[in-house]
Amino acid sequence: MQIAVAYSEPAQQLWLRIEVPDESTVQAAIEQSGILKKFPHIDLAEYKVGIFGKIAELDAALKPGDRIEIYRPITADPATVPRRVMASDDED
Repeated sequence: MQIAVAYSEPAQQLWLRIEVPDESTVQAAIEQSGILKKFPHIDLAEYKVGIFGKIAELDAALKPGDRIEIYRPITADPATVPRRVMASDDED
């Protein structure tokens, strides 16, 4: 079955479409994709993963067409980062 694996960093994004066996898990697909070789700092024990934006376990079974996403750890606390005011809000 065909699935996709996606990972993004500020300077580089990667989206891979790969063919995996029907009984593949999230972890098996990530390993098969080769993304861990391109980004050796990814630690699946530390990074969260998801399927179409919903957190998933590494042993979750995949369905045809699934998109696995690897999420980087948050580096800034959203509660402490000032919100940006949109330009249209300034004009009111």
